Amino acid sequence: MKRERSARILATLGPASSSREQIRALAEAGADVFRLNFSHGSHDDHAERLRTIREIEQEIGRPIGVLMDLQGPKLRVGRFAEGKVTLAAGAGFRLDLDSAAGDAARANLPHPEIFAALEAGTELLLDDGKLRLRVDAFGPDFADTTVLVGGVLSDRKGVNVPGVVLPISPLTAKDRIDLDFGLALGVDWVALSFVQRAEDLREAREIIGDRAWIMAKLEKPAAIDQLDPIVALADGIMVARGDLGVELPPQQVPVLQRRIVRAARAAGKPVVVATQMLESMINSPVPTRAEASDVATAIYDGADAVMLSAESASGQYPVEAVDIMHRIICEVEHDPAWRAGLETSHTPAGANTPDAICCALRRVAGLLEPAATVAYTTSGFSALRASRERPVAPILALTPQLATARRLALAWGVHPVPFEEVHDVTEMVEHAATAAVSNAFARAGDVVVVIAGMPFGRSGGTNLLHVARIPR
Repeated sequence: MKRERSARILATLGPASSSREQIRALAEAGADVFRLNFSHGSHDDHAERLRTIREIEQEIGRPIGVLMDLQGPKLRVGRFAEGKVTLAAGAGFRLDLDSAAGDAARANLPHPEIFAALEAGTELLLDDGKLRLRVDAFGPDFADTTVLVGGVLSDRKGVNVPGVVLPISPLTAKDRIDLDFGLALGVDWVALSFVQRAEDLREAREIIGDRAWIMAKLEKPAAIDQLDPIVALADGIMVARGDLGVELPPQQVPVLQRRIVRAARAAGKPVVVATQMLESMINSPVPTRAEASDVATAIYDGADAVMLSAESASGQYPVEAVDIMHRIICEVEHDPAWRAGLETSHTPAGANTPDAICCALRRVAGLLEPAATVAYTTSGFSALRASRERPVAPILALTPQLATARRLALAWGVHPVPFEEVHDVTEMVEHAATAAVSNAFARAGDVVVVIAGMPFGRSGGTNLLHVARIPR
């Protein structure tokens, strides 16, 4: 199960990929981390999938990460007396808190938080942006609007309020129940939906603590205005292009994607590019050329991982989707222009000892071309700082914490290896050589570059770099 690539694949499990055979096939095809989407499925479904993942992890001998994706707030209109209405451009339409069934003149919007944040001229998007309304007048329990772009509006369609920070917690009552359940199961990552500001991360951190790493899903334009503070507080970032593309013009999404990836890379936080990467493979055994180019672009930009959603969860070709994504990544990473692009987009290291050591690691690896670099890590900090540098040699992350190994399965170029603790430099070098050889990264006579922190076992103290040759 040694990966011959640096970028990772995050695959969503669902009805099409829940059997033991399918999950194992996905792992063998290239999935490094599995996503459990708590917008769908029961707790029993997710518990069974996670149990299966852990069993397969034991069988293949490679740590597998599990990410739980919280649903977050879902803003929707109510129901209509006839199930749907047609709104004509230029017509008036009222949204209010009245729970009565709607008609062509009004509809229930059971979200007082939206009315509290409105201003005259605010635009509301309905049904993933297919319909557009302009707010003309409003109060604490209503909004009178003019239909700018009309169409058919049916029961429970979504509502988006672009350009407005809504006074809503990213954690609903459902999310809190799901979160307690997922943390008890032992998930490795928690993807937080509806992030608008840095405070949303603090709220989640108070609950999650260090039981899992937090991935901020950037799907609201308001989050872009606080990009740096959000990146600083999160453990990882997801570019959720589907929802982001509803509230922003489509031509802005690629630009923001690159900006988010660069911000996360500069901070040394794993960044995932998600949504519709191989969308046509839900029903087709091959992707479009444009989709292949989309995946390749994310890899050229240096993203840590790319994600499959419906393609692997409910599509007809889940294993084929993972396999082609794996092959696209490998093809890109064999292109000399890929490495040149990583070097060009590299940002300077911070003025601190761990970053200085990892910066030196990158330079030494470029000059000596070692078979592997080895990072001893308890918390995962050293491996992530090494990953930030994008060295030419693979990074073996040796850790005594299985939870840390699973979390690092998402990080660029990192091959996590559960390993016992070391107590001195001699033992460190011996274990590094043993791990590199036993995991097929090196042979006798090869050079490995090792980073660690002394005294051993203390998190965040990377202060040692050692070059060693594996004895013949």
